Amino acid sequence: MIKKLLFILGLVILLTGCKDRIELEQQSYVIAIGIDSTDQKGVYAFTYQIANPEVGSAASAGGSDEPPSDVVTVYGADILTATYTANSIVSKKITLDHSRIIVVAEELARSEDFIRVIQSASRTPQIRRGVQMVISKESARDFINNNEPVMEQRPHKYYQFMLSRAIQTGIIPKATLHRFFQITEGDADLFLGIYATTEQSDQETKESSVEDKYIAGEIPQFGGSKTQFMGSAVFKEGQMIDILDGEESRIVKILDNTYEMSDYLATIPDPLMPEYQISYDYSQKQKTSININYHKDKPTEIDVTVPFQVEIIAIPSLIRYAKNKDKQKVLKESIIQRLEEKTNALIKKSQEEYRSDPFYWSLYVRKHFKDIKSYEKADWHKKIYPNAKVNVNYHMDKLEFGKMIDDSHLDEVRD
Repeated sequence: MIKKLLFILGLVILLTGCKDRIELEQQSYVIAIGIDSTDQKGVYAFTYQIANPEVGSAASAGGSDEPPSDVVTVYGADILTATYTANSIVSKKITLDHSRIIVVAEELARSEDFIRVIQSASRTPQIRRGVQMVISKESARDFINNNEPVMEQRPHKYYQFMLSRAIQTGIIPKATLHRFFQITEGDADLFLGIYATTEQSDQETKESSVEDKYIAGEIPQFGGSKTQFMGSAVFKEGQMIDILDGEESRIVKILDNTYEMSDYLATIPDPLMPEYQISYDYSQKQKTSININYHKDKPTEIDVTVPFQVEIIAIPSLIRYAKNKDKQKVLKESIIQRLEEKTNALIKKSQEEYRSDPFYWSLYVRKHFKDIKSYEKADWHKKIYPNAKVNVNYHMDKLEFGKMIDDSHLDEVRD
């Protein structure tokens, strides 16, 4: 008899498994969350971009006049309570599980209050730690409202494709919520957020031949989406302090082995005809070697070796580098020299201005301490890194010239 009762009780427990289930059509899926400051202390403006799942899907193949998303802005003290306030406007239950990005206005990111408002995002299981953190030049509300993708109707796919590709090429960092809290609470390195805008800079348009020497808003463009993702927002101790351009963001990825980066295209002034630019494909088959010799009573030594390969893509000057070993040597030395100069300039900037590093090098010095207390006492921020001697060497393993051995002969073309 007792066995029968236990069996029936077990079945009853199983029957309650779907009690709190909510059907898909009863939910509103937020794909982007925007956070802005307000005139009132402790109150923030939260913007939610809610996807319309029917737009761009097979169900709407016959055409639909419905917008791809709906944007709602409410006020609140934190993300979660503001979400419940937004539900007084939106008919379906708002869910944050599918959020792709959190957009923070630069004004708020530079304030001391930013760490207070973003803290709630770490407490709820609704917001995934893989959400990307984007810092917008304008207000987050304007950024989300002005973002109008041209080639992709579904906004969640737009964010996914746009960020994935830009992260691969290195012009923006991978800035997950998890990484932000990991670095901020570690109190030893700088966090890099994604810098973006939908507003063109008021400054005179730059017509630079350097493809990544920009930050968002400075890239000259005609047509297409006005949203630009380029560069990194630098955070120290949970507060934004500066912006790195696309070139500097790429250098950070080269020196930080916790990032993953595909090969990327870059340019360099032709060493024999500087009025032209040589384009090359940069790639790394091995990770950057980082060795730290910690000294308690004198500057710590940091030795960095970067093994890389180069494939020449374009030589507008038509100089025949591929058939001349001496010219190849000049080109090779020129590429290495430029990379080392740019890298040393960024390291000097981080030591003198930031007083900390964006390369996550503190991971390599921790082995020199027996416990956390002694490591914290040594103080990577204020003592170790700012006074360290950093030696960077780029080592080119291979120099290739693509499928063609030689370019067109100008004297033969124009006889």
